Amino acid sequence: MQWTVCKRNVRMLMTQFPLKSVLVRIGLNGTMLQVVSLSSLTPDSLITTVLNCRSPWKALEFFNAAPEKNIQLYSAIIHVLVGSKLLSHARYLLNDLVQNLVKSHKPYHACQLAFSELSRLKSSKFTPNVYGELIIVLCKMELVEEALSMYHKVGAALTIQACNVLLYVLVKTGRFELLWRIYEEMISNGLSPSVITFGTLIDGCCRQGDLLRAQEMFDEMRVKGIVPTVIVYTILIRGLCSDNKIEEAESMHRAMREVGVYPNVYTYNTLMDGYCKLANAKQALRLYQDMLGEGLVPDVVTFGILIDGLCKFGEMKAARNLFVNMIKFSVTPNIAVYNSLIDAYCKVGDVSEAMALFLELERFEVSPDVFTYSILIRGLCSVSRTEEAGNIFEKMTKEGILANSVTYNSLIDGCCKEGKMDKALEICSQMTENGVEPNVITFSTLIDGYCKIRNLQAAMGIYSEMVIKSLSPDVVTYTAMIDGHCKYGSMKEALKLYSDMLDNGITPNCYTISCLLDGLCKDGKISDALELFTEKIEFQTPRCNVDAGGSKPSLTNHVAYTALIHGLCQDGQFSKAVKLFSDMRRYGLQPDEVIYVVMLRGLFQVKYILMMLHADMLKFGVIPNSAVHVILCECYQESGFLKSAQNCSKDLEENLHG
Repeated sequence: MQWTVCKRNVRMLMTQFPLKSVLVRIGLNGTMLQVVSLSSLTPDSLITTVLNCRSPWKALEFFNAAPEKNIQLYSAIIHVLVGSKLLSHARYLLNDLVQNLVKSHKPYHACQLAFSELSRLKSSKFTPNVYGELIIVLCKMELVEEALSMYHKVGAALTIQACNVLLYVLVKTGRFELLWRIYEEMISNGLSPSVITFGTLIDGCCRQGDLLRAQEMFDEMRVKGIVPTVIVYTILIRGLCSDNKIEEAESMHRAMREVGVYPNVYTYNTLMDGYCKLANAKQALRLYQDMLGEGLVPDVVTFGILIDGLCKFGEMKAARNLFVNMIKFSVTPNIAVYNSLIDAYCKVGDVSEAMALFLELERFEVSPDVFTYSILIRGLCSVSRTEEAGNIFEKMTKEGILANSVTYNSLIDGCCKEGKMDKALEICSQMTENGVEPNVITFSTLIDGYCKIRNLQAAMGIYSEMVIKSLSPDVVTYTAMIDGHCKYGSMKEALKLYSDMLDNGITPNCYTISCLLDGLCKDGKISDALELFTEKIEFQTPRCNVDAGGSKPSLTNHVAYTALIHGLCQDGQFSKAVKLFSDMRRYGLQPDEVIYVVMLRGLFQVKYILMMLHADMLKFGVIPNSAVHVILCECYQESGFLKSAQNCSKDLEENLHG
């Protein structure tokens, strides 16, 4: 079988080693005997010529000029190049050899053929180091199984360089058990690990989450007299940051300086990323200033980390300043940086600024990707600009960028929020036609859309289709259906869905409970609502009352309290309403204007000032005594709220006998 060398490699090799003539002089040991046309040489004599050349460059020249190249000729020149330590050239040709063989054989068999031919060479130019080079090339070609097969054949003959590459690939592919086995075999075969070996093993430990072992490997390398490089320190710092051990990472950062190893841009990027993931942009910016003070030039990754971190916490002014500052360092923003800014502006409702950045992409010749379009479409839909979102979608399609499920779901959600269910279904059909299968989010969005317009029949139809497609409903799906039934007054169905949800092992969220509380209160089932509230909300409030940013009370808890307080006021149970109102602050929730309106309306008829004083007592932990209960009972009786008076008398009696 004959092949030609990959054109790119030919250009590289021929540029360095051009043939001076189509005629060559050949002879034993390089002795020139006669001039012969290269095309007249037999394959065997050409191989002999390559092997007998005293200069590897001349051998490469003959190889390049050969009109036809078979596997035997490849084997010969590769041995010559490896033996002469021209490893980059040897790897080029090994890559070509495997690529040519793969054209007519499966990868495994192609690699076996290459190995067999490399092993078959009978010449003084034979070198076992070709096996290691073959493994290195296979690893770079991502033929990991084939590389492992070669390793099992010749493991004992490999160089430390080949073993390091194999270990690196095993770490990259997450095959940690095999990683340690090969490392142990490598030591048994008498190979001494290098700084690269230890760096790779430490990286493997960190990726496994085994930081203790990573530290042990780090200590072991120093005991062996191997000095850790900045790369090794950075790998360990990255592992610590990934495990949120930022203080230990900072300690390692200081320790490396003490031994004369100074952090590079990648080290700083790793630490800044660690701080940003812990929502500590202030410390990330401090590191940025330290980095500049040391004369290091930030790269696009540096700016990407900082801008993304600032954007996630709404620090848009600081993020924009950094974005502008990129020009000062001649760093061109990439699409990831633009995506962070566009996403942040959309989330704070400034879609116009997001659009301006999107239009800027074309001016700076930065190509938007599917994430850019999806972010912008979602942002436009969130502010009811679905028509513009549709235009962006069309532009995306014309650019040849395939929409994903996030893109389609954003469009569907936008239509559902505007009650355009026919359009939402049309987009869903288009989604399927384009090979993107609707997922749980798609169905949940459609179900919620139909529930919002009180078309429960259509919502249940979508739910049935979802089940047919073997998609398991999640908490969002169930909550949408429960909310729909509650708003429609079908509490029996809502409670059945809630029961099914629990039976299927799905934990309700605060909004699920809020929907049920609202429905039960409106259905006059206050005692059931109170029981559910006590069971699901009261003891879970500290966990549920914080939003994704970790600071503000969630709307769902406000909805729960508002629904229950309103129901209690409607039912005349004012003391319990007041207690709930005071409990809100105790659980870290600040009452909003909606709850105040509910409270004021409810308590207006029963001398609300007195009630608010009672609320303050409870708020500050002052336990009402018998006198207070007597006054409250009289207040309720005079206002005609006998049920509340009875409850107050009951509390008074419990106090007296408690």
